[in-house]
Amino acid sequence: MTEDAVVHVPDRDLLTIGAFAARARLSAKALRLYDRLGLLPPAHVDEATGYRYYRVGQVERARLVAMLRQLDMPLARIAEVVAAGDGPTAAGLLGAYWADVEARVAGQRTLAEYLRGRLSGRSSEMYQRFAVETVDVPGQVVISETRHVLAGELPAWIGAALGRLESAARECGGATAPPFVVYHSEVSMESDGPAEACVPVADEAAARAWAERHGRVRGTKVRVEPAQRLARTRITKAQVAHPQIMTAFEAVEEWIAREGLEQAGPCREVYFADWDSAGAEDPVCDVAFPVS
Repeated sequence: MTEDAVVHVPDRDLLTIGAFAARARLSAKALRLYDRLGLLPPAHVDEATGYRYYRVGQVERARLVAMLRQLDMPLARIAEVVAAGDGPTAAGLLGAYWADVEARVAGQRTLAEYLRGRLSGRSSEMYQRFAVETVDVPGQVVISETRHVLAGELPAWIGAALGRLESAARECGGATAPPFVVYHSEVSMESDGPAEACVPVADEAAARAWAERHGRVRGTKVRVEPAQRLARTRITKAQVAHPQIMTAFEAVEEWIAREGLEQAGPCREVYFADWDSAGAEDPVCDVAFPVS
């Protein structure tokens, strides 16, 4: 006899897994899965036969779990929603999850458009939207923080790291130029750099004393950047988002090759505007490569 067959029910309020599955409009297989995952344990399990029994009151929970799984919600978040019960807390958890989904889909949509442009041979057309120029930058002392970081973690880390360094700059004679981030190797969903957040400061001795006090915390150090020429393009706050910023980097690389120059160091992003107060179309960042 299978678990779905007609069996003696130990309590009039209990349903066999087959009867409960019919009411919940789910399969017995799905119910067994939800049980294993801890999302919908049966009300009673017969010790002798191992048969599962459910209460009628569990039907709505079963349907809720099934619908949340249709949203591709991770099991841990489904458990949070179910545990919250009906009400604003559960609705808020669902809303937060769906906002994350929409943000991810929006990013994927933009990436797909970018890739369509590349695959259709429109790269040059995309690069023409970026004006590239060279600028000479004097030598400077910088305090920096280095970290191996993936693309998804990058925006939060940049904001936090530059915030810490700009605060530290007050102990080092003050900042003398806009902060920047150097990419010593590729940062993507699979590659973790490292990236280095930098703030130029006025007092090298004070900076080295600061670094001595902080030791190896967060990969902090002081170094002297030599005078150099940068090939750069200026982008807006909206263009800083991935993958628009990839197009900007590629546009500068293409311009460098076309002008017969050579890359002389790792690429960087120079943040010259106040991020929080800037609008989507306001220039905030230079994408740049040292050149010779």
